[in-house]
Amino acid sequence: MKNLFSCLILLCITVHTVWAEVPNKEKEFLVDLYNATDGDSWERKWDLTADIETWQGITVRNNRVVEINLFKNNLQGTIPASIANLEKLEKLNLAFNGITGELPKEIAQLSRLQVLKLEMNRIKGELPEELGGMRSLREFTAFNNFLTGSIPESIGEIKNLKVLNLSSNSLKGNIPKSVGGLAQLESLGLFENTLEGSIPSEIGGLTKLKELVLANNQLGGDVPEEFGQLASLEVLQIQNNKFDSFKNLKSLEEKEFLVFDYDREDDKIDFKNVKYGKTRMADTKFEDEE
Repeated sequence: MKNLFSCLILLCITVHTVWAEVPNKEKEFLVDLYNATDGDSWERKWDLTADIETWQGITVRNNRVVEINLFKNNLQGTIPASIANLEKLEKLNLAFNGITGELPKEIAQLSRLQVLKLEMNRIKGELPEELGGMRSLREFTAFNNFLTGSIPESIGEIKNLKVLNLSSNSLKGNIPKSVGGLAQLESLGLFENTLEGSIPSEIGGLTKLKELVLANNQLGGDVPEEFGQLASLEVLQIQNNKFDSFKNLKSLEEKEFLVFDYDREDDKIDFKNVKYGKTRMADTKFEDEE
């Protein structure tokens, strides 16, 4: 009996130690998130009395929360400002839920965040200018929300960004010239907004860009001649805009596009060996996965 009692005491001390390993401020945010998004209605609920490492979608490394993956989990509510507590967070996937409210500017304090996935929610309001401070960010997807306002100029400060998809929102204004400074960018999706003005010629400097989807906006002017510098481009969709001319598309180098869509009103343009038989319309139904 004495040995059993000693084992129980040791177990309690061990459990207490495990709980103490994750900083209280990180646990505070997780509880805030659970309460703010109606955790009792989640498809995969958390037992708030259990060890954090057992909570579905939470990854702990070296006693710090480094990943939250609550993809398609019926979150209904807002993202708490206490998200800034997660100083070591590297990945945040809240896609395909019912998240509402505005994106808290405090999220920009997550200096180690590499992946931010917010697509298929009901997030509204403007993107915080502070996003430019997220220097570790490599992927930012927030398509199919209700975002308004303009794309922050500071977006060009996220030099490691490879994927940026803000399609199917209500963003307006010009595409920031600073986007041309995202040298690592491979995919840029701004489909179906109300963006206007000319496409910045600086985009021609994105030599690693594989996908450029700007269809269904109010963009105008001439298609930039600098498009001819996009040596890695495989997907180009610029249809349903208000361009004055597509003549500069003839500067495209010989390549095989997977998707090549524009408003084909000028049949006299001599494109260089673009094999239209192998092109297709891109699927505008966005999908995601855990």
